[in-house]
Order: sequence, then structure tokens, then C-alpha cells
Amino acid sequence: MTASAYQDVIIAGFGGQGVMLVGNLLAQAGMEYGREVSFLPVYGAEMRGGTANCTVVIDEEPVGSPLVRTPLSTIVLNEPSLARFQPRLAEGGVQIVNASLIDRALVDERRRTVYIPVNDMALKIGSVKMANMVALGAWIGATGTLPLACVQDALNRVVDGRYAKLVPANAEALAAGYDFAKKQTA
Repeated sequence: MTASAYQDVIIAGFGGQGVMLVGNLLAQAGMEYGREVSFLPVYGAEMRGGTANCTVVIDEEPVGSPLVRTPLSTIVLNEPSLARFQPRLAEGGVQIVNASLIDRALVDERRRTVYIPVNDMALKIGSVKMANMVALGAWIGATGTLPLACVQDALNRVVDGRYAKLVPANAEALAAGYDFAKKQTA
């Protein structure tokens, strides 16, 4: 699949789920791929355990605004985020939904959905803390916005040097999510 020209995504979950990290990673990878990007973080009242979301816009043209009212895609890691952003998803858009924490009955089946157990998959790779990477990998597989290898490579510049030893496992988590989405959307 070739990379698409324009894509936006709202990534949402609880503070501590790595929402901002994957948003930052996606923006970095987009820049390194030669795209124009914007990254807009939004925090709830509390950081860890409160709500957090961010919007990333990737385009070949300069991004006019980081604000997105009706996103083309979402990555939702918890039920409150699904309730908030699922109704806003553009017609024909895609949502990545964390099956480990979100009841399938809450998912609007009229939406193009990758229902993926990101927490469970991350735990099998080594740590539930990589659930965000599994979800991002699924988004890459479902949208084709950027090449997987480009995002995996950008990990080296986004992950703090103290945690460099975790880059290979995070790259594996991205690949696991990507493969899951490719099988589901084939």
C-alpha cells in the first residue's frame, strides 16, 4: 500500500497509557518521511490516570490547523475515549479500538473498526506498557499513512536515551499491531 497524502488521527486514553508518546512518534515519523505534520496534545485535570488525547495531522501540504473536529481516524485505548470520539469519526473513517479494555457491545459496527486486544498482545511481547505501540502499529496497518519501517526507525529519536534498550521491543509491538490490522482488513 502506498502512503496516503492526508490523514489525521485523534489518539485517546488514560494518562499513563502512552498517548502522547505515540502521537509524538507519529509526528516525528511523518516529518522524517517528508510530510508536513502537526501534533496537538490535550491533557485532562490529572496526568496519570486522567484523560489524555492528542491530534496528529499528516499531509504533503502545510497543515493549516492542528484542530480536527471530524477525524478520519481514531485510536481509542479506553471506554471514555470511545464514548467521546466514536461519534465524531468521519463517515468512512477507521477506528482502532482496544479490545482489552473496551466491551465490543459499545463499538458502533457501522464504523470501520480494528478491534484489537492491544494490552494482551503487549503483555505477550513483554510489557503491557507497549499497548500504545501495538495500537499505533494497527493504525499504520489499517490506514497505510506511513511505512511501518519509518515509524519503527523514528523510535530511535523519540525514545529517551535511558530507555534505548526498549526500542527493539517497541518496534516488535508496532509490527504485531500492524500484522493484526493487515489480516483483519485484508
